[in-house]
Amino acid sequence: MLEIGWLGDSLAVVRGYSEAVRRTIGSELRLLQSGERPLHARPLKTVGRGVWELKISEAEGQFRVVYVVRRNDRIYVLHAFQKKANKTPKPDVELARKRFRELVQERKQS
Repeated sequence: MLEIGWLGDSLAVVRGYSEAVRRTIGSELRLLQSGERPLHARPLKTVGRGVWELKISEAEGQFRVVYVVRRNDRIYVLHAFQKKANKTPKPDVELARKRFRELVQERKQS
């Protein structure tokens, strides 16, 4: 099973969600860890190549978890946020993009 690496405040943000949202995110990530495709995933090309987002809809709103899977390494959660508008807010896209670039640079240096 692949490990999950939480970048920035992603884990703290997810821990702040309701139990129902956390449970849904957890089951989606568990599918990823076992090599399966999550039910609510879609590519997020605006952030970077190979970056995906989980789209979670619950009674209290829309939630997103942006991640990238590095084969034989781990799943990196780049960003998690609650969506309040139809379009993904630019600051959330920029933060995920920044964390993705930092991850790519870090891996190039090692």
